[in-house]
Amino acid sequence: MEWHACLDEYEKLVIRMTTPRVVIDNAVCPTATLVKVDSARRDGILLDAVQVLTDLNLSIKKAYISSDGQWFMDVFHVTDLNGNKLTDESVISYIEQSLEASFHDRSQEFNGLTALELTGTDRVGLLSEVFAVLADLQCDVVDAKLWTHNGRIASLIFVKDCKSGSPINDLQQINRIEARLRNILRGDNDIRSVRTSVSLDITHTDRRLHQMMFADRDYEKQPVLKCAPDSPVIVTVQNWAERGYSVMNVQCKDRAKLLFDVVCTLTDMQYVVFHATINTAEDKAYMEFYIRHTDGTPISSEAEKQRVIQCLRAAVERRASNGVRLELCIPDRQGLLAFVTRTFRENGLNVTRTEISTTRDTALNVFYVTDAIGNVADPEIIESVRQKIGLGNLKVKELPLVYHGKAVREEQAVGVGGAVLLSLGSLVRRNLYNLGLIKSYS
Repeated sequence: MEWHACLDEYEKLVIRMTTPRVVIDNAVCPTATLVKVDSARRDGILLDAVQVLTDLNLSIKKAYISSDGQWFMDVFHVTDLNGNKLTDESVISYIEQSLEASFHDRSQEFNGLTALELTGTDRVGLLSEVFAVLADLQCDVVDAKLWTHNGRIASLIFVKDCKSGSPINDLQQINRIEARLRNILRGDNDIRSVRTSVSLDITHTDRRLHQMMFADRDYEKQPVLKCAPDSPVIVTVQNWAERGYSVMNVQCKDRAKLLFDVVCTLTDMQYVVFHATINTAEDKAYMEFYIRHTDGTPISSEAEKQRVIQCLRAAVERRASNGVRLELCIPDRQGLLAFVTRTFRENGLNVTRTEISTTRDTALNVFYVTDAIGNVADPEIIESVRQKIGLGNLKVKELPLVYHGKAVREEQAVGVGGAVLLSLGSLVRRNLYNLGLIKSYS
C-alpha cells in the first residue's frame, strides 16, 4: 500500500476520533434537557460549545466541565427561556449538528453588509444622533447591538446602502461616515471614537462587543449614571498551589447568556478553564472555575488577581438589564430608528442597551431605557412615548409592578394583534429561521 494512502486513512481515523460526540438526553433530568459533549481538547472549545447554546437563547441551569489531559467532557442542563425542556426536533438537530461539526460560524449571516464599530463616551441621546447621521447618509441599518457600561459605549452596526441594497464599498462614502460619527462620539474631547470595517471578519457580535469594551478599559471606569440597586457581582480568586490552579468563584443574579459572558472574557484574557461547576437556584447563579494561563501557570500576582476580578465583574455587568425593556415590532422603513430614538431622547429617556434586527422587512428591536440619570423611567413618560410610536408597535416587557395591571388590561383589549412580537414564536425558532434551517417559525 502506498504511504500517502496509509496517511489518508490515518487522517480519517484522527478526524473520527477528535470529532465532538454529542448526546442530547431528555430522560435523565425531569426539569432540563442534558447536552453532553465529548471531544479531544483544543483551544476555545468550551467557548464554542457555550456559544452554540446561547445563540439559540437557551438557558443553562447547570453545567459540569472537565478538560484535564487531552480530553474535553461537558454536561449542560438547558431549558428554553420559559424554563421548559427542549422538545422541538429542529432545535435538537441543530444543536447536534453544530457541536459535532466543530461549531457553527454565524458570520455568514452578515454577508453583504458593512460593519461599523463604535466606542466612545456615553450620554443621553447619543444613539439618536448616530442613527440620524446614518439615515442622512443613506445608510440602512439592518442589524445592530449597543452596550453601555461605566459611562462608555460599544456598538456594532451592520448597514447597507439604501438605494442599491449593497454593502458600502466606496472609500469616500466610508470616510464621510467615519468623520460624521467621530464628531458625534468625540464628546468631552474623547479621541477614542469609531472604527469601520468593510470586509467583515467578525465571527460573533457579542464576543466582539466584549473585546471592544475590554480594549476600551471600561472595567477601570466608574459608573456615570445612577442605576437602580441590583444583586451585586461577587468575584473571588485564590490559588490552589498543590495542583497549580487558580480557583475563581462568581456569584451574581442569574440571567440569559451569563456563562457565555464569563467564559468569553476568560478566553480573551488568555485563560484556560480546566474544570468548572455552574449551578443556579431561583434567580442566583453560582460558578466555580479552575483556570490557568495559556502558558500553564496560575495567577501569579495580586495585581493580576485584581485585574481578573475587575474584568469579570465588568463582563457580567455589561449585559445587565438596567431599565424598562421595550420591544418594537413594526414594518421597517428608512429613518425608523432615527425617529424612534429621537422620540426617546425628546422625552428624557436614555438607552442603556439595544438589539436591532430586521426580518423580511419587519423591524424587531429591543431597547432598555432609563431616565436621564439612570433611574427607572416614569410610567407616564413611557406611556407617552408608546402613544407617539404606536401602542400596538411598542410593547413594555419585563414589567415593573406599576405596569402589571395596565398590561393585563391592555393585552385583553388589544388581543392577538397587540402581541405581534410574541406571535412570531419562540426566540429559539426565530433564530433557526434566520439561519435558514427551518421554513417557518410561526
